[in-house]
Amino acid sequence: MEKNLKTIVIVLSVVAVILLAVLAWVWIDRQGMIDDLTVEKESLTEQMMQLQADYATLSSNNDSLNYQLDVEREKVEQLIERVKNTEATNRAKLRQYEKELGTLRSIMRSYIIQIDSLNTINTSLRKDIAEAKKEAKASKEKYEELRSTTDEYAKQVEKGSVIKGRGLNMVAITAANKETNRSSRVEKLKACISLIENELAPKGPKMVYIRVKGPDGILMTGEQQQIFEMDGEKMIYSAAREVDYQGSEVEVCIYFSNGQKFTKGVYTVDAYTNEGKLGSSDLLLK
Repeated sequence: MEKNLKTIVIVLSVVAVILLAVLAWVWIDRQGMIDDLTVEKESLTEQMMQLQADYATLSSNNDSLNYQLDVEREKVEQLIERVKNTEATNRAKLRQYEKELGTLRSIMRSYIIQIDSLNTINTSLRKDIAEAKKEAKASKEKYEELRSTTDEYAKQVEKGSVIKGRGLNMVAITAANKETNRSSRVEKLKACISLIENELAPKGPKMVYIRVKGPDGILMTGEQQQIFEMDGEKMIYSAAREVDYQGSEVEVCIYFSNGQKFTKGVYTVDAYTNEGKLGSSDLLLK
């Protein structure tokens, strides 16, 4: 009996030693697993922090894309907080977070591609805009040059289209329609001028005006003052006549009489059209 009791004690002691050894191994193994999971958690946290830093460097000129980036940054920040608040021994949760991290990385890569594409487009657009501005500047300079040339041509044509006169001459006429230089015999004055040939000038009726000044320098007019406009300036005239101008040289004579006696001295006549002065001439009456 005593021998059996010793045997039982020995067996139980051996079993206890084995159990202690097993428990020690399990504890050591569990502790090693916890250390490994802690390292994995720290590594996962570091990767998320790096992803957060990478997201912080992303930006674009597109408001909609910037909004989406802000949403993803918020997701990364929330995931980091969830990992920090999760025990290292909760392997299932850590694996879930690792998958979410992979998804966020994939999304970030797609945004990088979009931003690069937008930057490429913007670079191309900037080049196109710069080229368009350059072409527009060149076109504007060309337009200004052409407009200046056109304006110059227009001025030359306008200047060339003005009718000019030559050979203005004024004589005194008696009641018998004969020329005289005796003031006492003068009935009226006759001024003749030739409108020279000009193919550029407008064809059709053309008014010719004369302004006669007496020896006292005063403009001589009829009973009523008559006004014409020359190059925007209103002027009083002594007499006028309409002539049919067709581009060829034509002579026009205008008579003037104000019903008063003519005195001795020098009379001056100036001839005009509405575009400009045609010429001047003097007449001496004795």
